[in-house]
Amino acid sequence: MPASTTDDNILTIAGLTKSFGAIQALRGVDFELRRGEIHAIAGENGAGKSTLMNIVDGILKPDTGKIYLDGNEVRITSPAMAQRLGIGFVHQEIALCPDVSVAENIFMGVTASSPALLMDYRAIESRAGEILGQLGDIDPAALVGTLSISQQQLVEIAKALTLDCRVLILDEPTAALTEREAQTLFGIMRELAARGISIIYITHRMAEIFANCDRVTVLRDGRYIKTMNVAETTPAEVVSAMVGRVIDDLYPPKMSDEEKSDEIILEVRDLTDRNRFSGVSFQLCKGEVIGLAGLIGAGRSEIARAICRLEGEITGEVLLHGTPLDLGSYAESIARGIVYLSEDRKGDGLFLDMSIATNISALRVEQVARFGVLIDERREAELARTLGARLNLKYGNTDQPVSALSGGNQQKVAIAKMLSVNPQVIFLDEPTRGVDVGAKAEIHGILRDLARAGVGIIVISSELPELIGLCDRVLVVREGRIAGTVSGSEMTEDRIMYLASMGEEERLVS
Repeated sequence: MPASTTDDNILTIAGLTKSFGAIQALRGVDFELRRGEIHAIAGENGAGKSTLMNIVDGILKPDTGKIYLDGNEVRITSPAMAQRLGIGFVHQEIALCPDVSVAENIFMGVTASSPALLMDYRAIESRAGEILGQLGDIDPAALVGTLSISQQQLVEIAKALTLDCRVLILDEPTAALTEREAQTLFGIMRELAARGISIIYITHRMAEIFANCDRVTVLRDGRYIKTMNVAETTPAEVVSAMVGRVIDDLYPPKMSDEEKSDEIILEVRDLTDRNRFSGVSFQLCKGEVIGLAGLIGAGRSEIARAICRLEGEITGEVLLHGTPLDLGSYAESIARGIVYLSEDRKGDGLFLDMSIATNISALRVEQVARFGVLIDERREAELARTLGARLNLKYGNTDQPVSALSGGNQQKVAIAKMLSVNPQVIFLDEPTRGVDVGAKAEIHGILRDLARAGVGIIVISSELPELIGLCDRVLVVREGRIAGTVSGSEMTEDRIMYLASMGEEERLVS
């Protein structure tokens, strides 16, 4: 359907192309955004979604094609110009200054252009507090560097809400948010749309599209595929348009009762870390996939990172195959076969500017070293090729920088790095955040295959459908304690959210 400029459209894109050297990122893309609608853009990583939005925001310039705003052709040459035209953009990648306050980050553009010699901190903190009050409990005076990833994402959203937008672009805004925070954001989106603000919503989550969006446009391989009314289509049809094929199994089959093992790999007894969590006890059996669910600040990641000795001062016991561990560092944890995949793969999980081979061998470089000192590049490349084949990693060569890969393939490199040390237990924090539906299905399959090979898997995820579809059991964390465990028919979104917000004790006395 060719784009057209009508009175109903606030934004019209016609025939946009964009190439980066020999790579053609956009191939004559059309797009229409109506006034007051929430319009999803769906597509696999590399489909051209971010390139298209970066052109609308003035970060990139198109090779050919036209952009119309209110029916008038515009040439958007910078993000500042986009803002003047009424276009706001919340990027997937967090771009905040960690060493200044939340309020200063939110109003940085305003304060930078202010003629005043001194900043009125009290005033901007008050204004920031009003905006943040719509989103969550965040102190406007707090340094951004002290916030969690999800809190930082809310600050990014708050920045956009201060702009006088007519078009608001949200790129994977819920990737770092809990279910409750995401629902708050969806309410704000609907309020903005009711006021006539048009929203472009980029996400890999079909449930979010079908619960909140009016229309969805699918891109594939840099091409416009189709636009559909959400009320007249299905998630299966959207996914099929995205990938050009039918994906039947987003979640692989779980182990049958006959396949399950009673052999306990990891046992945690009364684990406590001051005010962050206390009395945490659970067992992980061979080949089992356990989920950790909970609201923001509940302590899910803190528990995992403490077990792996990445942070915290803990009391209690951690046993591996029945033997108590006395781990002093993450290096010792790795040596014993317990590894952790960070939720922030680009900040903590990968060295983006380094090669695939270097990243994969990074946890234990001695395995690819000669005489324990010199890196044997052939051995390093062979390790990368072996693990890459195991994970169906798509790449040019092992010398390629990780930054050149799609989000799904970057996550596969991060998983390959874990596998390079032959782990017995893997903690994965938000393992499919920011990856497309095809890559999600692949990663879910990889994790289940690892479990069938005897590895114990613990998944932390804010996506309840992922926990329910992937895990054998889900431990629900509330205020630093295990509020309950769900499995089988009890493993429902309602039950998990009840435990996360109310806890087992409240249920029993009510």
